[in-house]
Amino acid sequence: MRKFIVSIDSGTTSNRAILFDLKGKPVFSSQKEFTQYFPKNGWVEHDPEEIWRTTVKTLRDVIAKAKKLRGKILTIGITNQRETTVLWDKKTGKPVYKAIVWQDNRTIAHCEDLIENNHLELVRRTTGLVLDPYFSGTKYSWLLNEGGVKNNSDLRLGTVDSWILWKLTGGKVHATDPSNASRTMLFDIAREEWSEELCGLLSVPINSLPEVMSSAGR
Repeated sequence: MRKFIVSIDSGTTSNRAILFDLKGKPVFSSQKEFTQYFPKNGWVEHDPEEIWRTTVKTLRDVIAKAKKLRGKILTIGITNQRETTVLWDKKTGKPVYKAIVWQDNRTIAHCEDLIENNHLELVRRTTGLVLDPYFSGTKYSWLLNEGGVKNNSDLRLGTVDSWILWKLTGGKVHATDPSNASRTMLFDIAREEWSEELCGLLSVPINSLPEVMSSAGR
C-alpha cells in the first residue's frame, strides 16, 4: 500500500490540498479560490466559513485520489497566511466576525497611539516585532473593543491555522505553532509563551488564545 502525507496550503486568495509521497514528491493537488471582501478603504476581510468549505472540498479531492491509488494518508499538515485573524464561538463553532486579513490596515491609529505612549520597546523586546497593523495583536484588539463583539469566555481567537485545526478536530483542539504565534505581537519569543503584559496592553483575553504546540506536535 502506498503511503501519503497531505498538506493544507491556506493562502490569501485560495486553499489548496496537496498529496505528497513519503519522498516529498507531489502526487496530486486541488485548489479552490475564496472571496475577498473590501468593506472600507484599507480594510480586507475573508469569510472563515468559506475558508473552511474550500478546505473541505480540496481535502475530499485528495482523499479520493489517494483511494484511487490504493494509498493511505498518514498525516495532515497546515501552512497558512500568517497574520490573518479569526474570532469564533466555541459553543456554536461559528465565526462571530469576518476574518481580518494580514493586509488590513484599520488599526494604524491604534499602533500610532501605542508608539506615542512609549510601548514600542516593550513590543520589540518581547516579540521581536515592530508596532504595525500587519500583525494580529491589534486586529484581535479591534475585534473585541471596536468590532461590536461582546467579550466572553466562549470566544476563541486564532490565526487561520487554529481555525482550520479547530474545525478538523470538531472543536476538540484549539492550538497553533510558534511560527504563527510569533506573528501575533502577543507572543514572548524568549519564554515561548503568550505574554500576559502584551495581552493586557491590547485588552486581549489570554485564555481565548490557542495553545502553542510544536510544529510537528499531535
